[in-house]
Amino acid sequence: MPVEYLKETPSQTGGPYVHIGTLPAVAGLPVRTQENLSILASGSVPGERVRILGKVWDGSGHPVKDALVELWQADRDGRHDNPDFLGFGRAAADFASGEWSFDTIRPGVLPWRDGRPQAPHVSLLIFARGINIHLHTRMYFSDEAEANAGDPVLKSIEQVGRRATLVGLRGDADGVATYRFDIRLQGENETVFFDM
Repeated sequence: MPVEYLKETPSQTGGPYVHIGTLPAVAGLPVRTQENLSILASGSVPGERVRILGKVWDGSGHPVKDALVELWQADRDGRHDNPDFLGFGRAAADFASGEWSFDTIRPGVLPWRDGRPQAPHVSLLIFARGINIHLHTRMYFSDEAEANAGDPVLKSIEQVGRRATLVGLRGDADGVATYRFDIRLQGENETVFFDM
């Protein structure tokens, strides 16, 4: 077929079609509407309940309202192999406000490659329009200052002031500890991302 007859296709980014394949109910499709992948901990999973919430901000200071965030974490004992706790969640940003959230448990300390303890943290992957390959970051807990100070990943960030971009700030809502973690894709206070 001659080139002049070929139609344009959507760019190869994480959006705007990422919700159709990963969270079809959010995209308005009647498939898997019973799923709520942003709730990781049911009543039977042991551990302190926490809510992690935030927004993804673009370089112009606007919320990315079509972002999709995946969360990976250890259980309360620092294990990834707990058959009762998957440790994986997926949340879509609210199309009106841009806010996403996860209801989960506080992860425990787990070892780094060389055996040093890592502070409790969750790993986050960000997918959105304009992002060709997902972005990987971490969120540490603001009330774990001592553990954070010794964390080998945080200590590897040479610009000490940038480490704060990886710390979720504690609050409380309805008796549940909440951690606000806004992800800034560019500009002032850009979140630290990892090449994984």
